[in-house]
Amino acid sequence: MLFFTIAVYFIFRIVLQHTVFGRRIYAIGGNPEAARVSGIHVDRTLIIVCSICGFMAGIAGSTMASRTSSGIPNAGQGLEPEAIATVIIGGASFAGGRGHVLGIPGGVLIMVLIKNGLNLNDVSTFWQQILIGTIIALAVFIDVLRRDLGTRH
Repeated sequence: MLFFTIAVYFIFRIVLQHTVFGRRIYAIGGNPEAARVSGIHVDRTLIIVCSICGFMAGIAGSTMASRTSSGIPNAGQGLEPEAIATVIIGGASFAGGRGHVLGIPGGVLIMVLIKNGLNLNDVSTFWQQILIGTIIALAVFIDVLRRDLGTRH
């Protein structure tokens, strides 16, 4: 599974950084109306992106089912804040249109270390969720500061 994850990482990195499709995704994330005016088929691109996301979610669900030897429909419920925190810590902008795939492994590593440390210290899931929410808030705040400092130059 590790090799599959690494392969998917490099495929998405190449697609987002070196193809027209990747530039269209960034343009739509930055300003969908401007992307539409510049000739990008926003609806078609979003359908493709959502289809890819659904396909990847299906692979993740199959992996989760094979690891747990059961098909629990809500097994991944509540993991959305962790995913958001991981991506924002990895360098993606909460406002969209910015970021890159390069920082995502770092964001994953930081979140895994935080979660593992909290579990080893027997911190309840309630407080873990509060901490993850705080991390998201801090990451968004830093993202807003970074964006504001970038536009002042």
